[in-house]
Amino acid sequence: MVFLEIGQDAHIRGGDLHSAVEEGVRQGYSRGYLRKSMVHQPFSARVNTGDNTPAMLHTEIVPGDRVRVIVMTKGGGAENMSRLAMLKPADGRDGILDTVVRAVDEAGGKPCPPLILGVGIGGTAETAMLLAKKSLLRPVGQPSPDPEIAALERDILARVNDLGIGPLGLGGRTTALAVHAATMPCHIASLPLALNFQCHSARHREAVL
Repeated sequence: MVFLEIGQDAHIRGGDLHSAVEEGVRQGYSRGYLRKSMVHQPFSARVNTGDNTPAMLHTEIVPGDRVRVIVMTKGGGAENMSRLAMLKPADGRDGILDTVVRAVDEAGGKPCPPLILGVGIGGTAETAMLLAKKSLLRPVGQPSPDPEIAALERDILARVNDLGIGPLGLGGRTTALAVHAATMPCHIASLPLALNFQCHSARHREAVL
């Protein structure tokens, strides 16, 4: 996963930005002796691309003249447990809690707990999913600066750990290490809720150019 925050006053010269990102991923996975996990033709031949490209690239235009590059590795087992629920507004906070806890319970040991849970609330279906994933970039266990969201994170974490799934699904008090939630405004008729699982191998790096 590559996130680019591109300053609106920055000008990129010397080639195609997307190609540069692909080359960075290609070199990183070759020189770092990392597992090549991407395949062409996702529902048929599934031939390995051999260099872990293409990157899953998200760009955002922000103020300034710099480019912030964030790279996050993401395991397939955890990603496979992602969930999107379009709740009714009346479901409210309790509906969010119940839906997240039920999803974790159903996932069991498949996402390689102990987990970091990214929760996106609001927006639309696709923006909620991106919110959930980007929340995983926060330092593990750092609460939301919004007291209401921080309280929701604590309550979700407590209920998830009460499930007793434990590390690798073998039982125990630590099913999740942290819950990171983020919200944005949404339509009056909607309450999108996205859940993105991250396994205990939570790794990301960033640089500012």
